[in-house]
Parts: sequence; C-alpha cells; structure tokens
Amino acid sequence: MTAPSPPSPEPSEPSLEAIVSQTVGAGFPQDLASYLPLLAEDLREIDGRLFDTLHSTYPLLTEAAVYACRFGGKRMRPLLMAVGARALGATSTRKIDSLAAAFQLIHTATLVHDDVIDHAELRRGRPSVARAFGLPQAIVAGDFLFVRAFELAAEYPRAIIRRCGDSCADLAEGEVLQENSRFDLTTGREHYFRVIERKTAAIVAAALASVAEIEGGSPALVDAFQEYGRSLGVAFQLRDDYLDVYGDPDLLGKPLYSDFREGNPTLLSLDAYAELSGSAKAEFERLFALHRKRPRELLRLRELTERTSAPTRAAQEANEWANRAIAAIRPVPEGPFRLLMVHLAHGAAARPY
Repeated sequence: MTAPSPPSPEPSEPSLEAIVSQTVGAGFPQDLASYLPLLAEDLREIDGRLFDTLHSTYPLLTEAAVYACRFGGKRMRPLLMAVGARALGATSTRKIDSLAAAFQLIHTATLVHDDVIDHAELRRGRPSVARAFGLPQAIVAGDFLFVRAFELAAEYPRAIIRRCGDSCADLAEGEVLQENSRFDLTTGREHYFRVIERKTAAIVAAALASVAEIEGGSPALVDAFQEYGRSLGVAFQLRDDYLDVYGDPDLLGKPLYSDFREGNPTLLSLDAYAELSGSAKAEFERLFALHRKRPRELLRLRELTERTSAPTRAAQEANEWANRAIAAIRPVPEGPFRLLMVHLAHGAAARPY
C-alpha cells in the first residue's frame, strides 16, 4: 500500500475578523460590534504564538501540525479567554497569549485523535489529518501538538500547569468512559454528563479559571470563571450532539448522524430510548446497537427520536446550562466584555454549526 500523499492546496483561511463575527454570532447588541476588531487582533496575537511552536526537524510533521491548526474553526477557547481577560480589566491579552495558544493546541490535538478513533474522513469540510496524511502521521501529529501545548503552558506558575494537566487527564478519562458506553443505551443520563463534563467542559473550565488567576482575580472570581467555563462547555456539547442529528451538514463541515453511526449515547438518544415503549423502543435499541448502519437505519433512528420529546428537552437543557454559566459570572464587573461573555454563553446553546 502506498503512503497517502500530502494534501493539495486548500482555499484560503477565513479572516480572523470573520471567525470572530461567526463565533460571536448574530443577535449581539450593536454597541458591542466595535469590540469585535479588537478581539480579532487578540486572536491574531494568540495565533502568532501558536504557529511559532509548530516547527519540527521533520518537514512532514510540521506540515501535518500546521494543516491541523490552519483552519482553526471557531477558536472558541482562545476567544473566551480573551473576552474573559478583558472583562477583568486587561488592556491586552499579552499575559495569556501563550496559555490560550496552549489550550487551542490541546483542543486541536484531541480533534486529530478523535478523527483517528472515529475513522472520520472530514473535519470542517476538508479531509481530516488522518485522511490527508495517514493514520500513523495523524497520531504522531496529535501527540506533537500536545507536547507543544505543554511547552507553552510551562511559562506559567505551577498551579496553572497542574490545572492544565488535570483537565487533560479528565479529557482522557472522558474518552475511556465514552468508549466503554458505546452502543449501550442503558448507561443513562448521569453517565452521559460524566462523559461530557470530562471530554468538553473540563478544558474550558480550566482555561477560564486560569485566565482569572493570571489577571489577579480573587478566589471568588477564579471560581466564577471556572463554573462559567464548565457550564458553557456542557451547553456547547449538548448543542453539538443536537446538531449531529438536526444540523446543516454544509455548515458543520461533516456528515450528520456520527453519534448514531458510532454508537455514542447522547442526551437525544438516551432520552428518546427512555421515552419510547413497546416495539418502537425495541426497534430503537436494535438499530442503535448495529455496528454498521445503513442510511435508512440512521434515518429511522431519527424518525423514532422525533416521536418523543427528546429533541425539545435537549435544546431546553442546553439553554439551562447556558443560563447557569451566565449566573456564575455575577461577580464579574459590569461592562461590554461581561456582556460578550453572556452572549457567548447563549450562543453556545443556540449556534447553528
């Protein structure tokens, strides 16, 4: 078997201004619009720090790492960190640039490894690293990104490095918990929330708590930022799972139904299974347990889900977690960046992609 050839040239990356506008989303107060270019400049500084770390002695490894990071998606974590720092009075993100780059690298590394585990062909509408460079190179590239992330985190006090490491350990535990529950609808809601709090929320919580600590926030503010990050992370993942069934694949940049296909129990499937009865429940369980599902079986799982209140409940629960995030930042001083934190929490639960 011949080795995969490196990817062909990609379309140009969206501007950071476009990424900020898209991530912040529609519906924010117009008097906040003037702050978006400032946040784009913050991301430019963070991106610069990130890409400075990607050089390797081996050009193919550098190319794979840059490929993974070049289309950085919504950059939710560094954007949240920048907004959080400014909400606490920072006039620039200089003090947190390296840490924001580290958390973005950790996130990107997990996506590379997720695509290996899930055999994903696409990531945000382009070939995954595994598809473009081959599985061995993708695994090594993901490891390389983790190493570079901790090199950046090493610039900070021990407590922040420890928090960063603990969140990565939580992430690994979440992967194990999810893998152990695949194709099993009896695991229930409590198990599901244990998974997503580790896989998604722990990293966001650690990033935001670290920002508050670096910016000299009181212990109460550090706790507030941590809870904001945790609750927003849960809302984000609930919405992500919802969009896997009800999103627009063109906006998502990947096919729908990956959780059905891979047998990952989500709130949608767990609540639908709990609510169904009789032959419909048995059919849902049988189809979900199939390790190879045909398109008509995936569509049937969606049809059965829509017989229940599960879609409505999943959307409502995402909103509830967003409201928890907003409640957590009551101690944060009033101002435009606190309002942006509120808007970003709402957006995590209602985004279309």
